[in-house]
Amino acid sequence: MAINRPILITGAGKRIGLALAQHFITRQQPLIISYRTRYPSIDALERAGVTCLHADFSSTEGILQFAEQVKEIAPSLRAIIHNASEWQPESRQTPLSETLNAMMQIHVTAPYLLNHELEALLRGHGQAGSDIIHITDYVAERGSDKHIAYAASKAALENMTLSFALKLAPEVKVNAIAPALIMFNEADDAEYRQRALNKSLMKIAPGEQEVVNLVEYLLTSRYVTGRSHAVDGGRHLR
Repeated sequence: MAINRPILITGAGKRIGLALAQHFITRQQPLIISYRTRYPSIDALERAGVTCLHADFSSTEGILQFAEQVKEIAPSLRAIIHNASEWQPESRQTPLSETLNAMMQIHVTAPYLLNHELEALLRGHGQAGSDIIHITDYVAERGSDKHIAYAASKAALENMTLSFALKLAPEVKVNAIAPALIMFNEADDAEYRQRALNKSLMKIAPGEQEVVNLVEYLLTSRYVTGRSHAVDGGRHLR
């Protein structure tokens, strides 16, 4: 992997995004990351030399402003990893249209606009010289009765993987990663954890390294594009 061009990771303040950033730091890979909330991890990333940009993807203006910041900093990019996400359920306290719009905004509009705005930074580096990776979700394929808008937006992002792979080949490979139960939250109780584990064949929460390993594979491949790669412990067979 070339290390002179930065990798851009959106939403890298915690969980999978943070794990990816920490991994690339160990590889001495230049990074640009976006964050919405300034967790203590952002300070640590900055101390490690990562360019950390606050971004508000809740509006088109915010997305485009972020794209302009990236273009000012980096004349080219090695990859874009779209990890920024929000997990909103349908709720009586929030109008359904607001929930749908919020989910589509962050999971569809932001990657769609950023891929277009930053396309020139990815092109010009030869066959399979650059990558786009969309982090989707297991529910993009299965659906969710409590997170309908979320699942629909992740399914749209998965579909965009196909279209951008067609548009950007052969210079840029475009893939999706669809995880399920990668890690628990600290507040998850034992009963919930056991129910969640029982949904997979492998019956573990493997941790972020599973996704990190797959990202590395996709970045080093010169042939794999236009695919969604499940990291779900065999849930589809349950």
